[in-house]
Amino acid sequence: MLEPILATPHGTAPAGEGIRLAGDAAMPALRMRRMAGPGAPVLYVHGATFPSALSVGWRIDGWSWMDDLRARGFDVWAFDFAGYGGSERPAAMQGNMPYGRAGAAAEQIARVAAHIRARRGGAKLLVIAHSWGTIPAGIFAGAWPEMVERLVLFGPLAQREAGGGAMPAKGANLVTREDQWRSFQSGLPEGRGSPIAPERFDAWAGAYLASDPGSAERDPAGVVVPSGPDADFADAWSGRFPYDPGVVRAPTMIVRGAWDPLAGDADMAWLAGRLNGVPGGARRVTLAGGAHRMHLENRRRALFDAVGDYLLGR
Repeated sequence: MLEPILATPHGTAPAGEGIRLAGDAAMPALRMRRMAGPGAPVLYVHGATFPSALSVGWRIDGWSWMDDLRARGFDVWAFDFAGYGGSERPAAMQGNMPYGRAGAAAEQIARVAAHIRARRGGAKLLVIAHSWGTIPAGIFAGAWPEMVERLVLFGPLAQREAGGGAMPAKGANLVTREDQWRSFQSGLPEGRGSPIAPERFDAWAGAYLASDPGSAERDPAGVVVPSGPDADFADAWSGRFPYDPGVVRAPTMIVRGAWDPLAGDADMAWLAGRLNGVPGGARRVTLAGGAHRMHLENRRRALFDAVGDYLLGR
């Protein structure tokens, strides 16, 4: 069994190198973090409502997914999309159009990937993406195939034909502690307890509110995040998927928790069928006892093992 690099309490920021990519008129400033290792570079792409430090970097019992990947020998990188965590919060988030849609987010991934490859002598990346982040990651993998060695789509979205919801009419949304608790409970079978212990959620939720300096000034307290992901959800679940998965050429794994309501069996069948450019077809893995945020749940080690083995070519 892998042992933690550093035994730390819940939520201690991951050890490693912090990097800020300066912004300009065309591109917002982005926060990156690296946990250096001797092996291939891995880039983690977060989802719609919380940044990388609350995702791949969040330590539970002294152990995060970043720690786990580093212990397997990888050179681990993560970043925050514009509007999240330590990255710039552009003025467009205050406007009346959805900000941070998948196409623009894919360009941010490409910028981060170019920085990593410059640091790593042009090495191709192993990319792990979660939830909404799988859409910009798929766009990126299709548009910049020379940068991607393997792709992992964790809890990915797929196309549905109805029920996508209304298109957002503003640039950002407010997400509260209560919203996040409901999201952690979504999809659980009747009678099942929470997949995250309440005390662990409390620590996570406190750090989540602290990720936005203005959260405490709002009533209710909450984190402002870009609304672009909601617009992409609305399109994807109304028969208008934001990109053609057939453009992806890198070997790809689709992995989900069995209780994930956003990535159900029918969703995964649709996505696997559309990933028809992947050599040998996409590998599909369903893990028992997990929901949509399995990387933060009680069964997270099963996810870490499945993804780690795939990235190592097993």
